[in-house]
Amino acid sequence: MIEVEVKGYGNNDVFEKVRENFKFIRKEYHEDTYYQHPCRDFSKTDEALRIRVRRFNGHFEAFLTYKGPKIDPRSKTREEIEVPIEDPDAHARILESLGFREVLTVEKVREKYYVERGITLTLDEVEGLGKFVEIEAITDDKSKVPELVERLREILLELGVTRFERRSYLELLLEKGD
Repeated sequence: MIEVEVKGYGNNDVFEKVRENFKFIRKEYHEDTYYQHPCRDFSKTDEALRIRVRRFNGHFEAFLTYKGPKIDPRSKTREEIEVPIEDPDAHARILESLGFREVLTVEKVREKYYVERGITLTLDEVEGLGKFVEIEAITDDKSKVPELVERLREILLELGVTRFERRSYLELLLEKGD
């Protein structure tokens, strides 16, 4: 699966336009703990491995996610492999036992919205970074990536997003020094 994702900096006006124009799905609380490979520097290979704990509507979900290197120069598009897990603490212990080390936990409040079939948009308030808007589509066809990126960028531009960001929240926080 290829996650085609475009992210921009948000503000109150952009957030309000999203809330007025798209169907609210739910509010989520995310704790994303990222891990470093014992033999490969993910910051150099542009990969990521994380455990995400997601809470919403009294529910709890957890996922182990691998993200491959970005494959598009204008977006955060990359291969993503995600599997549900029942016990994130046990999975963290397994990773640490294998030599992976915890890098950082990114915490955010996310509002999720339905845009159209196959496209969702999120409003993120990331602890230590501020407000962002992410829009994504999923495809198995790599040839559709440029067209999808352009469509997603157009939607964000229509909402008033003027600054786009390819770096992950993890990268932004590490650069900031938090």
